[in-house]
Amino acid sequence: MTKVLYTIGYSCFKIEDFINVLKKYNINCVIDVRSNPNSKFHTDYNKDYLEGVLGNNGIYYRNYAKEFGARQENTKYFTDGYLDFDKFSKSEIFLSGVEKLIKSMEKNYTFALMCAEKDPATCHRNIMIAKEFKKRGYQVNNIWDNGEIETQDDVEKRLINCYFPDRNQLSLFGEQLTEEEMIQQAYSLRNKEIGFKFDDKKELGDLYE
Repeated sequence: MTKVLYTIGYSCFKIEDFINVLKKYNINCVIDVRSNPNSKFHTDYNKDYLEGVLGNNGIYYRNYAKEFGARQENTKYFTDGYLDFDKFSKSEIFLSGVEKLIKSMEKNYTFALMCAEKDPATCHRNIMIAKEFKKRGYQVNNIWDNGEIETQDDVEKRLINCYFPDRNQLSLFGEQLTEEEMIQQAYSLRNKEIGFKFDDKKELGDLYE
């Protein structure tokens, strides 16, 4: 079994192009990780319509809002008012989702985790979910709007460059972190930025859908 998992953000695709890129990578099941599987801005990706279109093209649709959704509401998974991805990724419901996908991959299903955001580095599908599959030895391939792949390794490099741009200078003064420590801190910092907050009063739109 090839241990490969894909992720994709639908907001940059017309539905026809979305289907074509799934077929390009032989993806036969889409895992919708939106807490609300409907979109006011991209109606082709509303659950019922999307499930039908995918089915007509031989691709399964599964909604994992409970297992992987960004808008979890149990406060025990929150830190300083936002959803703590590390805490939630240790929960029974999250781990049940992981196990279901692993067992299905053993039966030759090829999955794409789907959410709205174009950039995997700004979406919980990567910062929370794909991160955990990578820890389990899976190759995570993130599909961009041009149909090209960015690996999770490359996403992590971008995160390090974002949060530790002066890391080489810092090492000269004895403030040394290993690359793995920087990666984990970068994930945590991005989590703090994008994690769902109860007191978020702005129009959410597709952000947490």
